[in-house]
Amino acid sequence: MKKTGHNYSIAVVLPAYNEAQTVAATIRGFHAELPQAQLWIIDNNSTDETGKIARETILSLGVRGGVIEESWQGKGNALRRAFHEVEADIYVISDADQTYPPEQVHLLLEPVIDGRADMVVGDRRSMGRYREENKRPLHNFGNWLVQEMVNKLFNANLLDIMSGYRVLNRLFVKTYPILVSGFEIETDMAIHALDKRMRIIEIPINYRDRPVGSFSKLNTIRDGLRVINTITTVLRYYRPLVFFGVASLLTSLLGLVAALPVFNDWIRERYVYHVPLAILATGLEIVAIVLAAIGLILDSITHQDKRRFELELLNRTDHQR
Repeated sequence: MKKTGHNYSIAVVLPAYNEAQTVAATIRGFHAELPQAQLWIIDNNSTDETGKIARETILSLGVRGGVIEESWQGKGNALRRAFHEVEADIYVISDADQTYPPEQVHLLLEPVIDGRADMVVGDRRSMGRYREENKRPLHNFGNWLVQEMVNKLFNANLLDIMSGYRVLNRLFVKTYPILVSGFEIETDMAIHALDKRMRIIEIPINYRDRPVGSFSKLNTIRDGLRVINTITTVLRYYRPLVFFGVASLLTSLLGLVAALPVFNDWIRERYVYHVPLAILATGLEIVAIVLAAIGLILDSITHQDKRRFELELLNRTDHQR
């Protein structure tokens, strides 16, 4: 994605929900580092004065951009709205809570500008600050669990799969269908990039805890359920043969267990006394065969989808030339 001799248009996108305390400072920070960039706040149903403060700050600084309202709740929905309405060559994604340092945005921009990456991720973990600032052990464990699973499934070595500080090129944004609604958007981005063989680079960054009086929107129980849902979704959509194959194997084993008394009846008496178990075992084995067939069919569909995506990518790249 090189435009030798041309300037890039850069858009900074900041999803915000009840960030009245921090949104102005975040806007000023990114404007100071990228004075020519567009700056868009996606106000996601805030009940405080986030939208008003953002508009006033943008107006006072003379920043190109504005506030976009998104009524569907969730960070994924906010970014979906931004990607539909904001046009740029490069997109900087961050949070509006002052946890990500604007002064390090140039480190993240460089690989995309040089054409070495489609997505650059600000890695909070390598420098150790995220573990120091994040006081939620269950969240850390959930993040680790999802990250390990994704890395193993896609033979990758990502260090911070859930970082909210990213730089994306236009090719990535315009070929990425956002189907998730909440904070799982970062995981979904990483999976899309790995599945479609986009180029990912992680760069260590500093991470700051929220200022006093600013509260996280994360919830341990709700987000724990989302972690479980993310794991099953990744397997079901991206590795259907693994998902349905394991389900088929487990169902088949249950069928064999249920059939043991039936086999014992037949071997000893040449007669089946456990008729209900025989029916159950037969049903379980039929279900196992159906699950295996579903896995094979969906695996073929997934392969065709990847083939279609590659052809569309080639056509898009050809048109850009």
